Amino acid sequence: MATIIDIKIPRALAAALRLPPNSPIRQQKKVLLKLLKKARFTEFGQHYRFDEILLSDNPLRRFQEQVPVHDYNKIYNEWWIKTLEGVPDVTWPGKIKYYALSSGTSEASSKYIPVTKDMLRSNTINYIRQFLTLLKYEEANRKAMAKSFLMIGGATDLKKGKAGWYAGDLSGILAKKRPFWFQSFYKPGGRIAAIQDWNQKLHEIVEHAKDWDIGYIVGVPAWCQMCMEMVIEHYKLKHIHEIWPNFSFFVHGGVAFEPYKKGFEKLLGKPIVYIENYLSSEGFIGYKCREHAKGMKLILDNNIFFEFVPFDEHNFDSEGKISDTPRALLIDEVEEGREYALLMSTNAGAWRYLIGDTVKFVDKQHSEVVITGRTKHFLSLTGEHLSVDNMNKAIRLVSEELNISIPEYTVVGIPYENFFAHHWYVATNDPVNADELKKRLDHHLRCLNDDYATERDSALKEVFLDVLPEETFLKFMALKGKLGSQHKFPRVMKGKMLEDWKKFLATGTL
Repeated sequence: MATIIDIKIPRALAAALRLPPNSPIRQQKKVLLKLLKKARFTEFGQHYRFDEILLSDNPLRRFQEQVPVHDYNKIYNEWWIKTLEGVPDVTWPGKIKYYALSSGTSEASSKYIPVTKDMLRSNTINYIRQFLTLLKYEEANRKAMAKSFLMIGGATDLKKGKAGWYAGDLSGILAKKRPFWFQSFYKPGGRIAAIQDWNQKLHEIVEHAKDWDIGYIVGVPAWCQMCMEMVIEHYKLKHIHEIWPNFSFFVHGGVAFEPYKKGFEKLLGKPIVYIENYLSSEGFIGYKCREHAKGMKLILDNNIFFEFVPFDEHNFDSEGKISDTPRALLIDEVEEGREYALLMSTNAGAWRYLIGDTVKFVDKQHSEVVITGRTKHFLSLTGEHLSVDNMNKAIRLVSEELNISIPEYTVVGIPYENFFAHHWYVATNDPVNADELKKRLDHHLRCLNDDYATERDSALKEVFLDVLPEETFLKFMALKGKLGSQHKFPRVMKGKMLEDWKKFLATGTL
């Protein structure tokens, strides 16, 4: 007689294995209805009459008509600030126990982004889904999938608020709340992960590197590259695979990888697979799920409802501020090749929330996108419409041509001879002729962007470029209190940040 064995697997893993067959718009409608039902008795849900939306003939359109678009300042000042005082059921049921501190490339002090239990569970499911897609990669080293993960992220030692909540880097919160079955694979371990000082944390990782068999590295490119460089130097290695022969996957996100790729590959002894994910403080948005995919697949069925606002002069002003009544499209209304600002409604209590990223669909059939920049980080002094995507591609091309690593850069728009100019500050520790670098960069930007090419022959009169050591960029971020995995160097300098940058370059201090 056959024996039936009841094998219990973690609920998150079981949920990740269930792949919905519905179309993108049906998945999104299902997600929105679920979010509205869960939040209908919150202050936000009562104020904007979620019950009426749920009973309407077209809840998607009714939701757009009835609920306004929010940027961080609007939703924080009107709603989220109450949750910091311990008030429950504000924009999502229950009290908020965790907040992700995020400043990104903004000038303001840290933003407090609510992180709920529901959101953490959704993130876990998406991590597992992403892990399972690695089986599809032909070049993947299958042995690596049973090896350890090295996650270089924020400190898990979170600060406690007066109302009993905890706040810190999202990567630190995720590490602190990692599932029990993941513990044996996780490096650098709880003690090192809790260290607040980044330099101390990296040195601890280097000291223990010889004891680990790493198959994956997960984190922001700049810090992962720095960590590998320190390991190679400390142990006098030719490349990282001498100490971690099974290292086969690099999972990255947060910033475009193109500026880092050349420097990264110099540290390797053999090719690895690069996996991009789209994880923000507001939620796990997407990940690359096919070996030859051009972009990342949006996660449409797991508690994030997306809207897409065309990034044009009708919806945004010259400073990148969204209009009060923008035209927002649904997933079935977008077009490939157009740039959109992303709105999200989530199970962490964000509603029609502008996260500040711009994306472009590169494969609508698979709902795959690339990040093209930030709504407030682009250059268009004279109509050149230069996006961060253009800049990253140009930096990658010149890095390959000149065989140099450019891990960081920033660009400033300046007045010049009654017209305008761009001033680039480029980080590299490799020898390079600054004039040659400038000419090649300008050439590639002309090829990548027709508007830029036109303006370079008219009102955009000149390009200036300074080559600086990478340490200069890191020191500036340290002085600004923005050294760590959740902070990115701004690709376009404006406002107070630009004033501080100029002062720092002139004096070495702020």
